[in-house]
Amino acid sequence: MSDEAPAAMILCENLVKIYKSADIEVVALQGLDIAIPRGELMGIIGNSGSGKSTLLNIIGGLDRPSAGKVLVDGRDLLRLSDRDLVAYRRNTVGFVWQNNARNLIPYLTAQENVEMPMLVSRASGRKARARELLELVGLGHRASGRLTELSGGEQQRVAIAIALANRPAILLADEPTGEVDSHTAMLLLDVFRQASRAYGVTVVIVTHDARISRKVDRVVAIRDGRTSSEMVRRRSYSEELAEMGGEKLGEEEVAHEELAVVDRTGRLQVPREYLDALGVKGQVKVELENGRIVLLPPEGKK
Repeated sequence: MSDEAPAAMILCENLVKIYKSADIEVVALQGLDIAIPRGELMGIIGNSGSGKSTLLNIIGGLDRPSAGKVLVDGRDLLRLSDRDLVAYRRNTVGFVWQNNARNLIPYLTAQENVEMPMLVSRASGRKARARELLELVGLGHRASGRLTELSGGEQQRVAIAIALANRPAILLADEPTGEVDSHTAMLLLDVFRQASRAYGVTVVIVTHDARISRKVDRVVAIRDGRTSSEMVRRRSYSEELAEMGGEKLGEEEVAHEELAVVDRTGRLQVPREYLDALGVKGQVKVELENGRIVLLPPEGKK
């Protein structure tokens, strides 16, 4: 087995985004770095205003950064023309939004909704592809149902099928579970995992809900426009056995390892609860002790 890390499908380096309105400037991203391997199912979490949705819009070609680099499958998005960006959004990226009105046409059936992106791109085999995707999301039996006959969770599953219609390499979801109950949210996250495994698509889910860590391979936390920490999913022996053809040993608790992120300039975002425990405000003393970096309050402060 090779020890090489998977190639990055999405690579963002020193990403900066500044929004200007009249005399006001808002810095949404402040030198953010992130690499997302091909085929990964990952979540991005953060409080409102942290920059997570801005990052998703830039990766999706809906917005351009003020500075930095964005590479998707080796292509530099900053060098694409407006026409090329339209083609990129249509053929490379699938979008799932929190608001179903951005995904669905209410007077069409579930089948017709899934066929619509393929009709626009003039793809062949639309009916068969739509049926395949509805089966994937567990709604093959509701293909002829109109949206008014479907629950909110079912409508969101149709939205996932629509996003996959044109065989995108990347699936981006912005708060896709924000308007459903917790049980339905977990079911939707299972659908994203099934899509990732079935088609090898790279899935990025933005949310404020930390429970997403139970369903994805990796969670990246964004704070103040930069990546602050990561939670990496540990694969269980049972999962590895199942992939080799054995039988999975029932349900197991998913374990994650939380890692702080050091950027290219050496900056480290320390979790707020750690700083509060030390009573640190503004400054911290850094020492190297027995191969460890130790943070201490400055002398004379407690």
